Amino acid sequence: MYVSQRLKKQNIAEYVLYMWQVEDIIRAYGCSLTRLKKEYLSQFEYPPEVSEELTDWYGNLIRMMNQEGCREKGHLPINKVVVQDLNDFHLRLLDSPKFPFYRAEYYKVLPFIVELRNRGDKEASEVETCLNALYGVLLLRLQKKDITPDTRHAIEEISTLMGMLSDYYLKDKQEGIDWD
Repeated sequence: MYVSQRLKKQNIAEYVLYMWQVEDIIRAYGCSLTRLKKEYLSQFEYPPEVSEELTDWYGNLIRMMNQEGCREKGHLPINKVVVQDLNDFHLRLLDSPKFPFYRAEYYKVLPFIVELRNRGDKEASEVETCLNALYGVLLLRLQKKDITPDTRHAIEEISTLMGMLSDYYLKDKQEGIDWD
C-alpha cells in the first residue's frame, strides 16, 4: 500500500507494474485474505496499525478482484484506467510537436511494439504492450530465467520510453505541461 502510494506519485509505469504484481500475489494465495495474511503478510514485521491498514488494503483489492471477475487473470478496472490514461497521454505527446525526443524514442521502440503485438494481444494499446513486456521480463528475472541479448535490448529501449512517459506524466500532474 505504501509502496503503491509512493510509486503513483513518482513513476506511474512502475506503479502499474507493482499493482499487477500485487494482483498476482493475491492470486497466488487464492484470493483469500486469510491465507494472504497468514502466509504472506505475517512475514513482515509491521507495527499493528500498519499491519491493519495493509490487511484492509489487500482485503479491498481481493473484494474488487472477486467482484470484477479477475480472480484468475486480467487486471482490476482501477489499473486498466491508469493504463488507458497513460496511453491517452502517450498519444498526446506523439501528436504534439513539442516533444521530439519522446517521438524519437517512440520510433526506436515501435518495431518492438509491432513484434510484441504480433505475438500477443493485438488489441492491447501500445503502452499496455510495453508494460506487458516489462512485466514479463520482471517475471522471468524473478524465476531466474535467462533473458536473451535481443530481449534485453528491447526491454532497455521500452524502459527508456516508459520512463520518459512517466516523467512527462508526472510533470503534467504536478505543474502542467504547455501543449501549445
